[in-house]
Amino acid sequence: MSDTTAEAGADAGVPVRLAAVYLPADLPRQGRMAFWDPEGDPLPGTATEELTVVRRHGATGVRRRQVPALTLPLADALPLLVRARRDPAAHPATACWGAAALHALRLAARGRLLPGLTPAGHDAWRAGPLEPADIAHLRAVAAALPAEGHAVPLPGPGPLLLPQPEALIRSFLDAVADTLPRTPAAPHTAGRPFAAREPQRLPDAHEWAAEVAAGMDAGVRISLRLDLSASDLFDDGEGAHRAGAAIVQVHSLADPTLVTDAAALWAGRSDAAFGPRARVDAALAVRRAARVWPPLDRLAEQDVPDVLALSEEELGQLLGTAATRLAAAGVAVHWPRDLAQDLTAAAVVRPAPGSATDGTGFFESEELLQFRWQLALGGDPLSEAEMDALAEAHRPVVRLRDRWVLVDPALVRKARKRELGLLDPVDALSVALTGEAEVDGERVEAVPVGVLAALRDRLTAGIRPAEPPAGLHATLRDYQLRGLAWLDLMTSLGLGGCLADDMGLGKTITVIALHLKRARTEPTLVVCPASLLGNWQREIARFAPGVPVRRFHGPDRTLDGLTGGFVLTTYGTMRATAATLADQPWGMVVADEAQHVKNPYSATAKALRTIPTRARVALTGTPVENNLSELWALLDWTTPGLLGPLKSFRARHARAVENGGADENGAAVARLARLVRPFLLRRKKSDPGIVPELPPKTETDHPVPLTREQAALYEAVVRESMLAIETADGMARRGLVLKLLGALKQLCDHPALYLKEETGAEGLAARSGKLTLLDELLDTVLAEDGSALVFTQYVGMARMITAHLRARAVPVDLLHGGTPVPERERMVDRFQSGAIPVLVLSLKAAGTGLNLTRAGHVVHFDRWWNPAVEEQATDRAYRIGQTQPVQVHRLVTEGTVEDRIAEMLESKRALADAILGSGESALTELTDRELSDLVSLRRTS
Repeated sequence: MSDTTAEAGADAGVPVRLAAVYLPADLPRQGRMAFWDPEGDPLPGTATEELTVVRRHGATGVRRRQVPALTLPLADALPLLVRARRDPAAHPATACWGAAALHALRLAARGRLLPGLTPAGHDAWRAGPLEPADIAHLRAVAAALPAEGHAVPLPGPGPLLLPQPEALIRSFLDAVADTLPRTPAAPHTAGRPFAAREPQRLPDAHEWAAEVAAGMDAGVRISLRLDLSASDLFDDGEGAHRAGAAIVQVHSLADPTLVTDAAALWAGRSDAAFGPRARVDAALAVRRAARVWPPLDRLAEQDVPDVLALSEEELGQLLGTAATRLAAAGVAVHWPRDLAQDLTAAAVVRPAPGSATDGTGFFESEELLQFRWQLALGGDPLSEAEMDALAEAHRPVVRLRDRWVLVDPALVRKARKRELGLLDPVDALSVALTGEAEVDGERVEAVPVGVLAALRDRLTAGIRPAEPPAGLHATLRDYQLRGLAWLDLMTSLGLGGCLADDMGLGKTITVIALHLKRARTEPTLVVCPASLLGNWQREIARFAPGVPVRRFHGPDRTLDGLTGGFVLTTYGTMRATAATLADQPWGMVVADEAQHVKNPYSATAKALRTIPTRARVALTGTPVENNLSELWALLDWTTPGLLGPLKSFRARHARAVENGGADENGAAVARLARLVRPFLLRRKKSDPGIVPELPPKTETDHPVPLTREQAALYEAVVRESMLAIETADGMARRGLVLKLLGALKQLCDHPALYLKEETGAEGLAARSGKLTLLDELLDTVLAEDGSALVFTQYVGMARMITAHLRARAVPVDLLHGGTPVPERERMVDRFQSGAIPVLVLSLKAAGTGLNLTRAGHVVHFDRWWNPAVEEQATDRAYRIGQTQPVQVHRLVTEGTVEDRIAEMLESKRALADAILGSGESALTELTDRELSDLVSLRRTS
């Protein structure tokens, strides 16, 4: 068939239902695969040729028959055959040839290719040498080949004969071997033997080709068994010309259990088992092995190639590259069974004598740690004297502990140069945790010993829940008790840690419990965003009543008379007063929402580092937002020096993790994880053992401070409105009260909402504490790939929130009462699909009738007087079909009417019960004094 026909046949496609049969050629690479239909159905396409096959005729006879067939060159057929191997629709013959194709490709991948000549003297590759397992696999495939897979009769006159499946598959393996190396990528392809596709005649290579063919088709292989027992070199240093002997062994390929020494084979004692050609095949095998390792040439000079005396140098060669090259050529090297080959070296880090014994105070010591090579035999460390003896050895095999030990020259060099320098405690801990160190530009195994190993074990052991401290008015969940135990361990060792739990898992209460458990007289400094000051103060008062709390914020801030408890400050105040804070002794410093200091070069991060303390705790739900330098910034504050300088960290860890390939990336991630895992506790809501403990819905009130503008407007509105209310009565008074409450709620949201200002998105957050806190909440939610609903009762506020978020490049939609139904449905679809992670909704328009289970967070930007309305809105996310815990966030301005209503609802006093039933109208019935107490702004200290 012409090349044009072949290409057309390939283009037409070959259904795997057709039976495949291999058609050999004089030049193996010109063999082809034919595909034909035993059922006689028409073949696809027109590019077919006639193929002679043998089919059954009648009950007992067979006869030739011409059938149409699609034929392909091997290179084109191989992908189809490989796919057919696993295709249930493939014809059994095609699937069987697919197994043969896979076998041929695996042989080529292992380098099992030998050059040779065809009977006509042309260059041809063959598959070989074949190991016993390869031959067994070939025979198994041949046994499974159905008649349709070898139904093309042998050429020539005489009786009708079919090719034997085993011989046909062996020919196929050779054809694949002869096809694959001949690609345009092969060097010097044109006109070169064994590279060009065109036949190349090699008239002077018949003898060489015969030897290669004999080796490939030989029935034996050889191996070398090393014998050191006759050597006297090891005892007295004499006889340097003989360090041992290599004894030639002969193995049968047909029966791998047949093994004999060459001496026995030449003596005729193994002829019955190996056959008459065994000596010739073994001699040829020795000659081939000598091409790989020249010292074996001496065997060819002997009458019987049975034993080769070895010098020290030759014995050393067999320790390294020589054995590797011989193994690749099919010649194994067997060392004596009683020869120890388990001499190893590790870089060992040990504290100086007299150091602490339990790890406590480890980092307070200024002692440097010893870093040196330690050799071990069978895992048992060598003594200094034994390493000295090894360092003086100049032989590949030495006598240690009454046994011969195989010695890598590289180990001898390490025994001679044991000292690797000194490490400071932080560097030593890094080495201990990763189990690796860099020595002369190479990463090697490192082993901590003594107190360093004990410290490593304490840091990496599983965390058992701690006992809750006295004075804590709360029941901690199991995972919170484990977090408490971890923080207590880290701070007691003089280390720091980053608690990186998901939002809503209780990081604040865990730190409050830690403060109580440490029972220090020094105060704890908490640095947090301004929007969280109120939350910290409330949580401390709620869960640790009696513990002093002071805000170090605002113009009247002071540390005078400070004796203990908590001091709360903001990042801005801390930055401005770092020198003052640094003069105060602190038992612990806590950085809440620590992503605020993720830039180590920022003024805030630099200021935080100047405040001394024995214990540092970072709290964040997003330890890494953009790159690993942020992780470095957090951990270098909590445990200074742990990750080394930032430049070294970027080079050693970050670049490999962020930019490396799959293998490099995986190793780099594992190495970095071993280093940072003890210092960073990360729990997610999806982690086993946490979600079952969480309620389906967690509700949190977030106290928010008023800005100066809000506070001034709030007081002015209260003052003017109360004057009017006190002089009114009846319906007029009720109207004035409702107007006051509405104005105050708008002020709590944003001054621009109350003032009816037309304002752009720029600068909105600076005028509203709620908007600032909303930014922080959404940053955390979005960093966790979460979604959120933001409810407000004012459409004007919803528009401001939406404009502000869009200005910050947050994908957001706005749904309110004026949203057309089709657009409303499109918004819901976009949110549920994850295309839009934030949906802002007006409370009345979207409080019912929507299914928004994509949301794991619900934010109530302002409070509705009737909690049932808020619950209905929350139920847009918390409903049947929700598969994740729902976090409900209620933003409450401190000291305002919102704050007071929240307290009533929480305490369930009589007024709260009235509000639950009738909502805002109940407040109109309060006396002037009660109303004034409700709406007056209370200053927080």
